[in-house]
Amino acid sequence: MPQQIPIQFDLKAEQSFASFYTASHQEIIQQLTDTSSGQGEQQLYLWGKQGAGKSHLLQACCLRAQQRKLTAFYLSLDKIQLPSPDILTGLEAFDLICIDNIESCAANNAWEIALFNFYNRHRENNHQLIVSADCPPVYLAIELADLKTRMNWGLTLKLQELSDTEQVAALTFRAKNLGFEISPQVGDFLTKNYARDLPALWELLPKLEQATLIAKRKLTVPFLKQVLAEE
Repeated sequence: MPQQIPIQFDLKAEQSFASFYTASHQEIIQQLTDTSSGQGEQQLYLWGKQGAGKSHLLQACCLRAQQRKLTAFYLSLDKIQLPSPDILTGLEAFDLICIDNIESCAANNAWEIALFNFYNRHRENNHQLIVSADCPPVYLAIELADLKTRMNWGLTLKLQELSDTEQVAALTFRAKNLGFEISPQVGDFLTKNYARDLPALWELLPKLEQATLIAKRKLTVPFLKQVLAEE
């Protein structure tokens, strides 16, 4: 039996289910909550475009599992800096494994074989597995047929893109979690004039919070323009 390797991952405690703007994804949140609690589906496949919140939700799943006294591991894959597939050795011992950006291992023979073997070991242990990707399983460029079949095991969940109104609401929600307020007018200005992709907006929010604290001012549109001009 493969030996578990001593490995850690960076759990971002602020990326919980409570800090995720749910929008119309209540059913998806429930499925993820159930699985990460050791119940529900044994395997989930979560997909959506970049910036939809997949990484946040997988981190939230690991946090939820740990709160339930379960062992959990989050693994984020990057095609440009793909780690050795040996990283999968021993991970089947964890109650919950979350693999982010699984499309990154497609067409990498060593990774596909290692992942196929991991799937089998993990499933034999009756543990939970959640993976994320930027497309449905059928469109993954995975060459190993048996591995692609395994991607279709369990339940497939799609994160829908947020509407303009939902993006503003998500900004307001995230800012409130950080401890400051964003009015609908400011949110509307940001989504229309700064960036339409949420990751860029999430990165901006801490800077805006700091600016309001230093200036001891509310974030109005004129003040926002001033802060952005100084970036």
